[in-house]
Amino acid sequence: MTKEILLNDKLIHVENYKEETGNGLHNIIIDFKVTSEDYHDIATLLYEGIFDVKVPERGLAFRGKIKEYSTSITNLYEKGNVGDYHLSLIEVRM
Repeated sequence: MTKEILLNDKLIHVENYKEETGNGLHNIIIDFKVTSEDYHDIATLLYEGIFDVKVPERGLAFRGKIKEYSTSITNLYEKGNVGDYHLSLIEVRM
């Protein structure tokens, strides 16, 4: 199973990974943990909206955007909190 991806060269350790292709476009769906210490960096990254997506273990790279996104917790500012993030990224043609 794929254990990590890169979004704009930021390493994300994934717990679940699913890869789909539709209409010739790649779509990956990942679940990962975000700690209170990493929250600001991840939130800032996700606000960028468009990403260089790399999945080294699969030899996959594409430009992608957020298709779906959710988190189990909204207050990751409190020290020690950990959120479960769910993210779906779809390839965009430039």
